[in-house]
Amino acid sequence: MKKEVPIDKLYFGMFIAELDRPWTETPFIFQGFVLNNSKQLETLKKFCKKVYVDPEKSVEPAPPPPQAKPVSVLATIKDKTAYDEKATVKAEMPVARQATQKTSVVLKDIFTAAQAGKALDAPRVKEAVTNMTDSVVRNPDAMMLLAKMKEKSEHSLDRALGVSIYMITFGRYLSLPRAQLDLLGMLGLLQDVGKVRIPAGLLDKAETLSDAELEACKSHVSHSLEILRTTPGLPPELPELAALHHERYDGTGYPRGLRGSQIGLFGGIAGLVDCFDALTQRRPYGELMSPSNALDMLYKARDVQFDGPLVEQFIQCIGIYPVGALVELYSSAIAVVIAQNPTLRLFPKAMAVLDSKGKQIKPPTVIERAKIKRSLEKGSVSFDTSELFL
Repeated sequence: MKKEVPIDKLYFGMFIAELDRPWTETPFIFQGFVLNNSKQLETLKKFCKKVYVDPEKSVEPAPPPPQAKPVSVLATIKDKTAYDEKATVKAEMPVARQATQKTSVVLKDIFTAAQAGKALDAPRVKEAVTNMTDSVVRNPDAMMLLAKMKEKSEHSLDRALGVSIYMITFGRYLSLPRAQLDLLGMLGLLQDVGKVRIPAGLLDKAETLSDAELEACKSHVSHSLEILRTTPGLPPELPELAALHHERYDGTGYPRGLRGSQIGLFGGIAGLVDCFDALTQRRPYGELMSPSNALDMLYKARDVQFDGPLVEQFIQCIGIYPVGALVELYSSAIAVVIAQNPTLRLFPKAMAVLDSKGKQIKPPTVIERAKIKRSLEKGSVSFDTSELFL
């Protein structure tokens, strides 16, 4: 007995006995055949919505060849550098603060230059990144804390700074050589510089974008490429690397639809960090997530949108309770995570800022191994924790 089968349910080995239209209206020579190649399937999809299959004449499809497990981009890391903490968070904080303030000024100037169609000041960018990398190498927690606490006043500028710091920190965690940390930092600062050429208000539009508006937003990648290619003094590989942070592991990204290892280590890091930072910032078109919820989403996207082992390493680097995260302790006090605990990741160092009744603790109490009940969204308490660090 013939069986009606929708086109999207067909598989090789089925005997196509009838179509939902006369055979003469299709390119098929034979009226009845075993489906055994992609060309036949594509033709059926073009002309038919359903077909009729004869199970008695169908054959068992050949088992697919065994698939080799994809090689993670982590395997491309050949040279590694060991980094030891050279300073405490407290000692590094004023140095890190000075570095971020200087970088913020540089960022504002280069975004203004890009908007005016002028070349970027490459030496200033390199100097700013070098200062930030120096701080991260000594102690990454101080710079991470400042990046998380920074007031979100100029969205594109602050995002660029935060992404840059996360990328340097992740590179340090992966033991990449110092020169590559600087390159990652520069990439984080500049990969979205093309957004200055997108129509004002489009990037922050709360309503659903039209197809034309979506393509206009996506064009920031090509604008970034053009700006970076015409800026003398930048690392030669930087422009092409800046085109990778919206590519996705399964090929669904843009602009080229690259997949798997084609995206490379730096592209994988850039996309992962950019996504994490976006999820944990307040956006008009999406809900702000706590860092732990954002990391959970990334974990679920491993080997789909992002290289699986790279995601797992990123989570290890950031920690379940990242530096700067707002948390509720089992004592019901509210605290800010200020440093990771390398051996006990679930018990980071935290600073209690509000007691169980919501009253500000003066001075804040530092807890070496905080027992955390849950993560909180930034802004969920009335007290602005950023004033303690900026």
